[in-house]
Amino acid sequence: MRAAFVGGLDRLKREYEKAAERYGVTLKVFSGKESCLVGKIGNPDIMILLTGMVSHSARSEVLHHSRSLGTPVFFLHTNGVSGLRRSLSSITAGCGIRE
Repeated sequence: MRAAFVGGLDRLKREYEKAAERYGVTLKVFSGKESCLVGKIGNPDIMILLTGMVSHSARSEVLHHSRSLGTPVFFLHTNGVSGLRRSLSSITAGCGIRE
């Protein structure tokens, strides 16, 4: 499974990726400050959006892109790695992917 993670902290990028690997998820991490964000995201299976860490314009851009692709978006309110782990656990369990 491929996921885009928008709004993460740059200093935690490697930790986010390691947490995702535990659940069999290939994770692309974006801070939300990149230019041409939609072009860099590509076509993931799911998108995870940190609500407190991205601008309104980046949020709108990501939501519009995900709707056009039919990609589900999961909103996360915390930027910690443990919050991402909990979300990935729920997501992968719902998709029939092992932990």
